[in-house]
Amino acid sequence: MENTPPMTQETPESPATEQEPGRRDFLGMVTTAGAVTGVAACAIPFLESLTPQDSASAHMPVDVDVSKLAPGQQTTVVWQGKPVFILRRTPEDLAKLQDAALSDRLRDAASADLQQPAYAKNWHRSLTPEYGVYVGICTHLGCVPSYAPAPGAAPAADAKNTLAGGYACPCHGSKFDLAGRVFKGAPAPYNLPVPPYFMPNPTTIRLGENPKGQDFDFSTIVQI
Repeated sequence: MENTPPMTQETPESPATEQEPGRRDFLGMVTTAGAVTGVAACAIPFLESLTPQDSASAHMPVDVDVSKLAPGQQTTVVWQGKPVFILRRTPEDLAKLQDAALSDRLRDAASADLQQPAYAKNWHRSLTPEYGVYVGICTHLGCVPSYAPAPGAAPAADAKNTLAGGYACPCHGSKFDLAGRVFKGAPAPYNLPVPPYFMPNPTTIRLGENPKGQDFDFSTIVQI
Protein backbone atom coordinates (compact mmCIF):
# COMPACT_ATOMS: atom_id res chain seq x y z
CA MET A 1 0.00 0.00 0.00
CA GLU A 2 1.41 3.28 -1.03
CA ASN A 3 2.35 5.48 1.82
CA THR A 4 0.60 8.78 1.50
CA PRO A 5 2.42 11.70 3.09
CA PRO A 6 0.45 13.02 5.97
CA MET A 7 -1.55 16.05 5.24
CA THR A 8 0.02 19.17 6.71
CA GLN A 9 -2.46 21.59 8.07
CA GLU A 10 -1.51 25.21 7.58
CA THR A 11 -1.37 26.99 10.85
CA PRO A 12 -2.87 30.43 10.68
CA GLU A 13 -0.60 33.27 11.68
CA SER A 14 -1.01 34.20 15.26
CA PRO A 15 -2.64 37.54 16.05
CA ALA A 16 0.70 38.82 17.34
CA THR A 17 2.36 38.03 14.02
CA GLU A 18 -0.39 39.70 12.05
CA GLN A 19 -0.25 42.87 14.14
CA GLU A 20 3.53 43.18 14.35
CA PRO A 21 4.00 45.57 11.37
CA GLY A 22 1.18 47.80 12.57
CA ARG A 23 2.55 47.79 16.09
CA ARG A 24 6.01 48.77 14.88
CA ASP A 25 4.52 51.60 12.83
CA PHE A 26 2.56 52.84 15.81
CA LEU A 27 5.61 52.76 18.11
CA GLY A 28 7.63 54.53 15.45
CA MET A 29 5.07 57.30 15.24
CA VAL A 30 5.01 57.68 19.01
CA THR A 31 8.82 57.85 19.16
CA THR A 32 8.98 60.38 16.31
CA ALA A 33 6.26 62.50 17.87
CA GLY A 34 8.11 62.47 21.18
CA ALA A 35 11.36 63.51 19.53
CA VAL A 36 9.68 66.31 17.60
CA THR A 37 7.98 67.53 20.75
CA GLY A 38 11.30 67.51 22.61
CA VAL A 39 13.05 69.46 19.85
CA ALA A 40 10.20 71.94 19.72
CA ALA A 41 10.34 72.41 23.49
CA CYS A 42 14.04 73.26 23.23
CA ALA A 43 13.70 75.35 20.08
CA ILE A 44 10.88 77.60 21.24
CA PRO A 45 12.84 79.23 24.10
CA PHE A 46 15.87 79.54 21.81
CA LEU A 47 13.84 81.27 19.09
CA GLU A 48 12.19 83.48 21.68
CA SER A 49 15.64 84.53 22.85
CA LEU A 50 16.35 85.76 19.32
CA THR A 51 13.15 87.80 19.14
CA PRO A 52 13.64 91.53 19.82
CA GLN A 53 12.26 92.50 23.19
CA ASP A 54 9.55 95.03 22.50
CA SER A 55 8.07 95.02 25.98
CA ALA A 56 7.93 98.20 28.00
CA SER A 57 10.49 96.81 30.44
CA ALA A 58 13.12 96.60 27.70
CA HIS A 59 12.89 100.38 27.26
CA MET A 60 12.82 101.36 30.90
CA PRO A 61 15.63 103.62 32.19
CA VAL A 62 18.58 101.85 33.81
CA ASP A 63 20.18 103.25 36.96
CA VAL A 64 23.91 102.68 37.42
CA ASP A 65 25.66 103.24 40.75
CA VAL A 66 29.06 104.80 40.08
CA SER A 67 29.97 105.48 43.70
CA LYS A 68 32.63 102.75 43.68
CA LEU A 69 34.03 103.56 40.24
CA ALA A 70 37.58 104.80 40.80
CA PRO A 71 39.17 107.47 38.57
CA GLY A 72 40.51 105.79 35.46
CA GLN A 73 38.13 102.84 35.76
CA GLN A 74 35.32 101.86 33.42
CA THR A 75 32.21 99.75 33.87
CA THR A 76 30.03 98.29 31.13
CA VAL A 77 26.27 97.89 31.45
CA VAL A 78 23.52 96.84 29.05
CA TRP A 79 20.88 99.32 27.92
CA GLN A 80 18.28 98.31 25.31
CA GLY A 81 20.46 95.35 24.39
CA LYS A 82 23.52 97.53 23.76
CA PRO A 83 26.77 97.69 25.74
CA VAL A 84 27.26 101.10 27.33
CA PHE A 85 30.68 102.22 28.59
CA ILE A 86 30.72 104.42 31.69
CA LEU A 87 34.18 105.84 32.28
CA ARG A 88 35.32 107.91 35.23
CA ARG A 89 38.01 110.12 33.75
CA THR A 90 40.98 111.45 35.67
CA PRO A 91 42.10 115.10 35.67
CA GLU A 92 44.96 114.00 33.41
CA ASP A 93 42.46 112.44 31.01
CA LEU A 94 40.50 115.67 30.83
CA ALA A 95 43.64 117.70 30.19
CA LYS A 96 44.54 115.41 27.29
CA LEU A 97 41.06 115.76 25.79
CA GLN A 98 41.61 119.52 25.51
CA ASP A 99 45.02 119.20 23.86
CA ALA A 100 44.99 120.87 20.43
CA ALA A 101 47.42 118.26 19.13
CA LEU A 102 44.85 115.57 19.88
CA SER A 103 41.99 117.51 18.28
CA ASP A 104 43.95 117.79 15.05
CA ARG A 105 44.04 114.00 14.81
CA LEU A 106 40.31 113.50 15.27
CA ARG A 107 37.78 113.18 12.46
CA ASP A 108 35.01 115.04 14.30
CA ALA A 109 36.62 116.77 17.26
CA ALA A 110 33.74 119.26 17.68
CA SER A 111 31.06 116.53 17.54
CA ALA A 112 29.36 118.16 14.55
CA ASP A 113 27.69 114.89 13.49
CA LEU A 114 24.57 113.93 15.40
CA GLN A 115 26.04 111.14 17.48
CA GLN A 116 25.12 112.64 20.85
CA PRO A 117 22.41 114.78 22.50
CA ALA A 118 22.80 118.55 22.52
CA TYR A 119 23.80 118.49 26.20
CA ALA A 120 26.79 116.30 25.29
CA LYS A 121 27.98 118.36 22.33
CA ASN A 122 31.06 119.72 24.09
CA TRP A 123 34.75 118.91 24.36
CA HIS A 124 34.15 116.08 26.86
CA ARG A 125 30.93 114.80 25.17
CA SER A 126 29.06 114.34 28.44
CA LEU A 127 26.92 116.03 31.08
CA THR A 128 29.87 116.37 33.44
CA PRO A 129 33.54 116.20 32.44
CA GLU A 130 34.30 113.50 35.03
CA TYR A 131 32.08 110.80 33.51
CA GLY A 132 32.05 109.67 29.90
CA VAL A 133 29.04 107.63 28.73
CA TYR A 134 29.10 105.95 25.30
CA VAL A 135 27.41 103.12 23.47
CA GLY A 136 30.29 100.68 23.04
CA ILE A 137 29.67 99.73 19.41
CA CYS A 138 32.17 100.67 16.72
CA THR A 139 30.51 102.74 13.99
CA HIS A 140 32.35 100.79 11.30
CA LEU A 141 30.90 97.27 11.43
CA GLY A 142 29.56 96.97 14.97
CA CYS A 143 32.40 95.36 16.93
CA VAL A 144 32.91 96.25 20.60
CA PRO A 145 36.04 98.39 21.14
CA SER A 146 38.49 97.62 23.93
CA TYR A 147 39.34 100.17 26.61
CA ALA A 148 43.00 101.22 26.72
CA PRO A 149 43.20 103.54 29.73
CA ALA A 150 46.70 104.91 29.28
CA PRO A 151 49.49 105.30 26.72
CA GLY A 152 51.17 101.99 26.11
CA ALA A 153 48.20 100.04 27.49
CA ALA A 154 46.51 99.38 24.16
CA PRO A 155 45.16 95.91 23.34
CA ALA A 156 47.62 93.59 21.63
CA ALA A 157 45.51 93.72 18.46
CA ASP A 158 46.22 97.43 18.17
CA ALA A 159 49.56 98.06 19.81
CA LYS A 160 50.11 101.36 17.98
CA ASN A 161 47.30 103.12 19.83
CA THR A 162 49.56 104.93 22.29
CA LEU A 163 48.17 108.46 22.08
CA ALA A 164 46.58 109.54 25.36
CA GLY A 165 44.73 106.26 25.88
CA GLY A 166 41.27 105.61 24.52
CA TYR A 167 39.46 102.80 22.72
CA ALA A 168 40.64 100.42 20.00
CA CYS A 169 38.40 98.25 17.86
CA PRO A 170 39.87 94.72 17.69
CA CYS A 171 38.20 93.96 14.35
CA HIS A 172 39.52 96.59 11.93
CA GLY A 173 41.71 98.94 13.97
CA SER A 174 39.46 101.96 14.46
CA LYS A 175 40.59 104.14 17.36
CA PHE A 176 38.64 106.49 19.62
CA ASP A 177 39.82 108.89 22.33
CA LEU A 178 38.54 109.00 25.91
CA ALA A 179 35.56 111.07 24.77
CA GLY A 180 34.59 108.45 22.18
CA ARG A 181 35.80 110.59 19.24
CA VAL A 182 37.17 108.68 16.27
CA PHE A 183 40.68 109.25 14.99
CA LYS A 184 41.35 110.19 11.38
CA GLY A 185 42.47 107.39 9.10
CA ALA A 186 40.28 104.84 10.86
CA PRO A 187 37.58 102.88 9.00
CA ALA A 188 34.93 103.99 11.51
CA PRO A 189 33.18 107.06 10.04
CA TYR A 190 31.62 108.49 13.22
CA ASN A 191 32.22 109.03 16.91
CA LEU A 192 30.82 106.53 19.41
CA PRO A 193 27.17 107.38 20.15
CA VAL A 194 26.19 108.96 23.46
CA PRO A 195 22.87 107.66 24.80
CA PRO A 196 20.27 109.80 26.55
CA TYR A 197 21.09 109.97 30.27
CA PHE A 198 21.20 112.19 33.31
CA MET A 199 22.41 112.06 36.90
CA PRO A 200 19.61 112.20 39.51
CA ASN A 201 22.34 112.41 42.14
CA PRO A 202 26.17 112.66 42.09
CA THR A 203 26.68 108.88 42.23
CA THR A 204 23.93 107.60 39.90
CA ILE A 205 23.75 107.64 36.11
CA ARG A 206 20.31 106.98 34.68
CA LEU A 207 20.50 105.64 31.13
CA GLY A 208 17.56 106.19 28.80
CA GLU A 209 16.22 109.38 30.36
CA ASN A 210 17.11 112.95 29.43
CA PRO A 211 17.74 115.74 31.93
CA LYS A 212 14.70 117.83 32.77
CA GLY A 213 13.93 120.27 29.96
CA GLN A 214 16.01 118.32 27.41
CA ASP A 215 14.69 116.24 24.53
CA PHE A 216 16.80 113.70 22.67
CA ASP A 217 15.60 110.71 20.69
CA PHE A 218 18.40 108.16 20.38
CA SER A 219 16.91 106.76 17.16
CA THR A 220 17.75 110.03 15.37
CA ILE A 221 21.53 109.61 15.56
CA VAL A 222 23.49 109.34 12.33
CA GLN A 223 24.77 105.81 12.82
CA ILE A 224 25.36 102.99 15.27
